[in-house]
Amino acid sequence: MPTDVTVILLFALAGFLLGGAYTTWKTARPLSIGLAVCAALAIAGGAAWWIGS
Repeated sequence: MPTDVTVILLFALAGFLLGGAYTTWKTARPLSIGLAVCAALAIAGGAAWWIGS
């Protein structure tokens, strides 16, 4: 898989995770925090992959 596609997919995944974190904030805060952490990891991974290529 080309590097550009991987980076775009990781950023898209981060967007979905952030949207889920925002949506679940009032009802399930621990889940929301977990989703936000996963989104941060996806952003960091995408950025590292982008810089490393």
